[in-house]
Amino acid sequence: MDNAAGSLTQTQKSIIVGSILGDGYLRVIKGRRNAFLEINHSIKQKKYVDWKYDQLKSIVKSPPKSRKGNGGRVAYRFYTEQHPELTELFKNFYQNGKKIIPGNLRLNSMILAIWFMDDGSKCRSSDIYLNTQQFDNGSQRKMISSLKKIGLSAGLNKDKSYYRIRFIKSSLPKLRNLIEKYIIPSMRYKIEL
Repeated sequence: MDNAAGSLTQTQKSIIVGSILGDGYLRVIKGRRNAFLEINHSIKQKKYVDWKYDQLKSIVKSPPKSRKGNGGRVAYRFYTEQHPELTELFKNFYQNGKKIIPGNLRLNSMILAIWFMDDGSKCRSSDIYLNTQQFDNGSQRKMISSLKKIGLSAGLNKDKSYYRIRFIKSSLPKLRNLIEKYIIPSMRYKIEL
């Protein structure tokens, strides 16, 4: 049954958009009107999934559950209810069933922090990346433009056969300043906070 109970808060919208940019997926089941969000991470990120659940529980029926997948990987996940605002996001972020970046993407510090907690990584060389290889180059360039609008410089970095976003070193202090207050304790290792 579709959930028509209330609007999403600004915090919830930011968490959802950050999750869509990262590891979250919106889906619409055939024959249903509205989309729902799946949050699915490794069991190693249990505290992070539990935090997302706490923030979104007004639109979630069941708490997160672990599930054994292929190769012995244990996932920890939950699903939201169907919601009209998720359907609007689905229309913006998906084209022919594939995740894309809309031209009107507007980032804020919380969206960026969620995206970073989902897909950010730090290399030994102290480079900071967003693992965006699931997106095509056009979408990645839109992401870089959106980052530039909030004062962050980044470029595409080839890693093996795919590209991902690498922050320019001079932008790292500003990146940390923008996202620090939103990074939950269990994810601070990603940016050494």
